[in-house]
Amino acid sequence: MTCTLILTRHAKSAWDTNVPSDHARPLNKRGRRSAPAIAAWMRECGYLPDQVISSSSQRTRETCELMDLGVPARFTERLYHANSDMIFKVLSEAEQKRVMVIGHNPGIAAFAHTIVSSPPDHARFDDYPTGATLVAEFDIGSWRELSWSSGRVIDFAVPRELLGE
Repeated sequence: MTCTLILTRHAKSAWDTNVPSDHARPLNKRGRRSAPAIAAWMRECGYLPDQVISSSSQRTRETCELMDLGVPARFTERLYHANSDMIFKVLSEAEQKRVMVIGHNPGIAAFAHTIVSSPPDHARFDDYPTGATLVAEFDIGSWRELSWSSGRVIDFAVPRELLGE
């Protein structure tokens, strides 16, 4: 049996806003184009999740909504600027076999590097830019069996390449 993780950093957010906090920052124009592009790539490749677990921030919520994946999403404060250990803990509590996690750097990049056995051959994997999405498989029956460095990379994409920018 296998479990599949789709690990996505939120799409590009706006910095020039008058929102009251970092948590409330929305996506910018490029981010609003990038999220649907990542979702289209996921659909085309058959990487659709059964469950989405996302940070509760405005930019992760918007990323999730614009992806329009048609599956239940749970928004949690635990993933807002979460470190690798917290992402691991949240994922290990997932209920479905194909799970998407949407979060923030630097935690998402650090988690991506430590959860797979070897990185994909992609120049942008190290910095994990906004919208970057990793698909990895784990030879486990449930997420409670998750262990570090056990994922096998299936694919990795960044929105700029999908949009031809």
